[in-house]
Parts: sequence; C-alpha cells; structure tokens
Amino acid sequence: MAENRTQPTAQSVGTFLDTVENQVRRADGHALLELMTEVTGEPAVMWGPSIVGFGSYHYRYASGREGDAPAVGFSPRKANLALYGLTIAPEAATLLAALGKHKTGAACLYITKLADVDLAVLRDLVRVGYEHMTTEQNQP
Repeated sequence: MAENRTQPTAQSVGTFLDTVENQVRRADGHALLELMTEVTGEPAVMWGPSIVGFGSYHYRYASGREGDAPAVGFSPRKANLALYGLTIAPEAATLLAALGKHKTGAACLYITKLADVDLAVLRDLVRVGYEHMTTEQNQP
C-alpha cells in the first residue's frame, strides 16, 4: 500500500506563511495560526508543503488504508483559505449556518477572507472540530 504523501515535515510554519504571495491571504494565515494555536493548545506543524496542522489523529478505513492526518488545519491557497477538520463534528452544521460567507466541500471549509466570517463562530468550529477529531471513537 502506498505511503501517504501528506505527512508532518520540519518546514517552518512562519516561513511558509511569509511566502504566501497574496497579502490578505498571508495576513489571514497568520491570524489563523494564532487562533488555532490558542484554541487547540497544539503547536503548528507543516503537513506536506502547504497544510498547517494542529494535533493529529490516526484513521483506518474499511479498505485497509490507514494513516495520520492533522486534527484541524488550514492551507492559504490562491483562491481561498481551505480549513480542515471543521465540518465533521455534530455541532458543525449549526455553527456553519452562523459563520458568514463560506463554502464547504467533502470535508473542507472554504473561506475567501477572514473578514467575511464571524471569528467567534470560527473559533467555536475549531474547538468542536478539534475535540471531535481527537476523540478516539469519532475517528473514521
């Protein structure tokens, strides 16, 4: 079975965020770094070349595929901020309804800029997402 491509690296999170070209996305990345560090109590770790993760969980699918992934995290992409681990907890649906301008994908939350959302609601999403992903019985 192939090894997961997205794994923790020794790359500096600060250096990575400082290289984000879009100034708004760079500033939002630094703000998310601060918010997620505070809420999770975890240090930020680069997962692969572009995901900033906090904490981790181990997954094992029925297919036999397994690995580790960040419990919550984000990636400052060109088009938006992709946030991971925030849409799965049972409380997420109610919080997402109050968040502000966003889109969701299979397991991702997409925000164009932090100014478009309620940061208190985002903080709650990070908290419930992190708690959900780090509680063993909730892992896939």
